Amino acid sequence: MNVFMKLVGATALATLVSFAAQAQDAKPNDGLNAALWYQTSVEYKTTAKSVYAGAQRLLDAAIGDHGWTAALEQGDNYMSKSPAIVLDVDETVLDNSAYQSWVVTADTSYSSKTWAEFVATEMSTPTPGALELTKAAADKGVAVYYVTNRKAGEEAATIANLKKYGFPYADADHVMVRGEKKEWGSEKSTRREAVAADHRIIMMFGDNFGDFVDDMGGDLKGRITKMDEYANYWGERWFMLPNPTYGSWESAAFGDNWKLSVEERRQMKTDALNAWQGPK
Repeated sequence: MNVFMKLVGATALATLVSFAAQAQDAKPNDGLNAALWYQTSVEYKTTAKSVYAGAQRLLDAAIGDHGWTAALEQGDNYMSKSPAIVLDVDETVLDNSAYQSWVVTADTSYSSKTWAEFVATEMSTPTPGALELTKAAADKGVAVYYVTNRKAGEEAATIANLKKYGFPYADADHVMVRGEKKEWGSEKSTRREAVAADHRIIMMFGDNFGDFVDDMGGDLKGRITKMDEYANYWGERWFMLPNPTYGSWESAAFGDNWKLSVEERRQMKTDALNAWQGPK
């Protein structure tokens, strides 16, 4: 065997050893499939595009019908107000799957510190269909408001990230972050009220039930009841984007008790499944 062949063999062996070591280091993570689906699947991308395309087809009808409103906080005397749409940011307008994928590959969990560091990178990308919808709305004279639970200290980076891709109305007046005002907590109704004071909100977009209502129904059964209560809103005034990586859907399974251990939370999520009993 000549020297060249020996070097090739040694390199191949080193590569195999490296791959084997990485495989051994990889730890099971509950979020792996969700992050993989969200980041790589055409099934996710086409679903998001379909949600936004459906909303875009309804824009003219919503603008033209002055009795049309999507906000429960709209109040009276709104018919003469100029139209607006309200969108959540994370996993609705901006795709943060790089952060969720890091959580999986680093075998860690969400923290406000690492999240703030990620936001500061301004590396989030547009959710498929979001840019097209917001631009279409703006071109028709519809104001665009981004109601997000990113914190006040993250507002500048969020605006810069939106501007990078040309999202309309990406400014301090239209990006409404948590804690920007004293009354603007994690529940979003006060911010929707602020928009509704001057506008007729014709559509709302989100990836979490709380992007539409503060009262999400509590436990899993209650959430279904609450969803059905607003049956006439979905797909016409309210538009939900899929997000299997995180959200109130997950914590509802374990009573929103994040103090439970990972194992306890996993068991309660498993218990919530309606599973086939298996072959006899």
